[in-house]
Amino acid sequence: MPTTFQALERVPNACQLLPNIVTGGQPSTADLEAFRDSGGGIVLDLRDPMEPRPLDEPATVERLGLEYVVVPVAGGTMTDATLERIHGTLRDAGDKPVFVHCGSGSRVGGALLPYLMLEHGLDEEDAIAQAMRVGLRSAELLEWGLDYARRKSI
Repeated sequence: MPTTFQALERVPNACQLLPNIVTGGQPSTADLEAFRDSGGGIVLDLRDPMEPRPLDEPATVERLGLEYVVVPVAGGTMTDATLERIHGTLRDAGDKPVFVHCGSGSRVGGALLPYLMLEHGLDEEDAIAQAMRVGLRSAELLEWGLDYARRKSI
C-alpha cells in the first residue's frame, strides 16, 4: 500500500511535512481516492468555498468516507481565530493522516508556519524553510504566520 504522500505525489507542490501531514495544492478526484486508499482520514481545505475548482470537493470527500474540514484563508480571514481552527484540526487529528491544501500550497505554508514553531519546536528559520518547501510564496502570509507565532511564544 502506498503512503499518503505517495498517494498525493501528483498534487501540485505535494510535500510530506510531518509523518501524518501531507500538504499541497488542489487535488483531483483520483488524488483524493488514492489518499483514502492509503489510509488518509481528513482533508483540510484552506480555500474559500466560492473559489472556482475542478470538482465538488466537499461532495467527493464525503462520498469517499473522508472527513472534510474547510477553514478559508483569504484577506479578511487572516486572523488568530483562523490559525487556531487550523491548528486545532491538526491537533485533534491525532495519528489520522491529514491532507492540508489550498490552490497552490502558499496559504498552507503561511498557516502551518506557526504550527511548526509552536507545536513542533522548530526555530523561526527552519519553520520558514519548511513553509517555503510546502509552497509559501506570499510575504503577507509569511508575516501573518510569523506574527502569530511570535506573539504566542511569549
